[in-house]
Amino acid sequence: MDVKEIDILGDDIESHWYYRSKAFALSQLSGQKIGRHILDVGAGSGFFSRFLLQNTEVEKSVCVDPAYLSDHTEVINGKQIHFVKSIESSDADTILMTDVLEHIEDDAGFLRLYAEKTKKSSRFLITVPAFQFLWSGHDVFLEHYRRYTLRQLEDTVRKSGLIPTFGCYYFANVFPIACAMRLLTFHRQEIKSSLQRHSNSVNGILTLLCRIERFYMRWNRFFGLTACCIAEHPT
Repeated sequence: MDVKEIDILGDDIESHWYYRSKAFALSQLSGQKIGRHILDVGAGSGFFSRFLLQNTEVEKSVCVDPAYLSDHTEVINGKQIHFVKSIESSDADTILMTDVLEHIEDDAGFLRLYAEKTKKSSRFLITVPAFQFLWSGHDVFLEHYRRYTLRQLEDTVRKSGLIPTFGCYYFANVFPIACAMRLLTFHRQEIKSSLQRHSNSVNGILTLLCRIERFYMRWNRFFGLTACCIAEHPT
């Protein structure tokens, strides 16, 4: 998650509908091929790594983010999670890039750099915010360069030298709500994060909508708030 949003959500990160739903979606998309070791690029708080260490067969995670003040290691359920400012190379089975590429001006070049640092058998699991027409003060606040269609994300993956093997949209069930809110606030958008704390009932309803969606998200190449792509090294 973006380090700018850690202070906004505080302890509510663990129960927030958006992050919990995305974590379950990532776990479902990665499936049995996630492997034992993950590299979490632009990891921020390490929320997704922590989730995978607690809920899957992943045994070790390395979280990379230049925003960290220093390198350090934590233990979760007897499993190690390392927080580092940079890496030279990695033998990770899965490389996570959750909402990272939109922060990078040369997104294909950045992805190519990590493709060169990782082993040929590794897979990349990438998510980015979808659709430029949803651009708002939220994107400005988080210092985004762009939002993506699924095809644009897959084109970026190809430019990096990787091969996209799967793609879909997620958060389709809440997509109409987000579109309506963008239209209602179009003329008075503020430069701030749109994420906010919610009551238990609101969190529960939005979580349920996203849980239902996971039954069909693999076939959704039409719309959603997030574009997802799995990529591999060429053989």
